[in-house]
Parts: sequence; C-alpha cells; structure tokens
Amino acid sequence: MPKPKDDFDTLYGYLLYEPADILDPDYMYTVGEIARLMQGLSPQDDLAEETEDRIIQWTIPWIVANQEDFVINDPRSDEPGYFGLHPDAVPEEDEE
Repeated sequence: MPKPKDDFDTLYGYLLYEPADILDPDYMYTVGEIARLMQGLSPQDDLAEETEDRIIQWTIPWIVANQEDFVINDPRSDEPGYFGLHPDAVPEEDEE
C-alpha cells in the first residue's frame, strides 16, 4: 500500500551510477562484488547473507539496463560469471 511522503523522516534523490564510475576497466567482477561497489563498499567486504541478497536484487536490473557497457566471461566449472567494462564504456581519459 502506498504511504504518504510525510511518513518518512528523510528522502534522498535516486542516483544510479554509470558502470565506468565504479568499475576498474582492468578487472572482472561477480554480481555480488558489483553490488558492494554500488553501495560504496569494497568488493571483498563481508556482508550478512540477507544484506547481500538484497543488494544483489537491486544490482541485477542495473546490469541488465546497462548491458551494452559490460562484457562477461565463460564461467569455469562452478565459478560464478564475471562482468567487466566493455572497452567502449571506458571514457577516453581513463584509457592507457
């Protein structure tokens, strides 16, 4: 059920990053690592399973919406897939 805005103490602008804003072009990341980066955390930070599940739920649609900015690997055995920046998504000033 919708709630009136007055029911909330704080309201924030809804900001989504561009993939190039948070990913290093030289690395590949799991969805969980990308989710952490989107929250301003280190990719290695330990999270409670419930927290990780929630931030991954927010991250998957963002990856799909920005699919043209990503490359993906062929997973090896039971490893998760890894995502990285597509070369065309790297701003020219970041290229070496």
